[in-house]
Amino acid sequence: MEKIQELTEKIYREGVEKGQAEADRIVGEAKKKAEQIIAEAREQAKAIEAQAQKKAGELDANTKNELKLYTSQALNALKSEIVNVLTDKVSKDAAASLAADKNFLGQFAVMLAGKWADGEAVVLSSSEAESLKAYFAAQAKDLLDKGVTINKVNGKDTLLTVSPADGSYKVNFGKEEFEAYFKNFLRPQLVEMLF
Repeated sequence: MEKIQELTEKIYREGVEKGQAEADRIVGEAKKKAEQIIAEAREQAKAIEAQAQKKAGELDANTKNELKLYTSQALNALKSEIVNVLTDKVSKDAAASLAADKNFLGQFAVMLAGKWADGEAVVLSSSEAESLKAYFAAQAKDLLDKGVTINKVNGKDTLLTVSPADGSYKVNFGKEEFEAYFKNFLRPQLVEMLF
């Protein structure tokens, strides 16, 4: 009986040892697999982060380029509108004052008739061109010195003024007006991002 008990204990110990060895092997493999999974996850996280940073950099560069483009467009539209307002006002005033001068109209009509009768093109001489240029420049200066208010640029409502300041002219408008004006040149996605 004692031998059976010894044999049973020996079998039991060997079984426990084998079970423990198997358990240790399984735990070791699980740890290795867990470390491998963690390492792969870290690599994927680094790749995702690098890709996100690349996309963010591209978006930043694209946004800056678009802002430069839209700023240039907005500035050019504003300059164009100022020129249009000045040209319209000055040419109307000039035409009215020249039309009121009967001597000028008479001389001009005679010159036109003479050129057309001879089949020639009507050409202003240098001296006439310079005097006209000086006349229009003086009219534009007078208008700017009084101040100009612009309510629309490129068909968009805008409130801004051009007024004399320190020997030059300054375009004035508030933050809200500038923001509203500038938004008109931006894409909706960019407006949403910025404002």
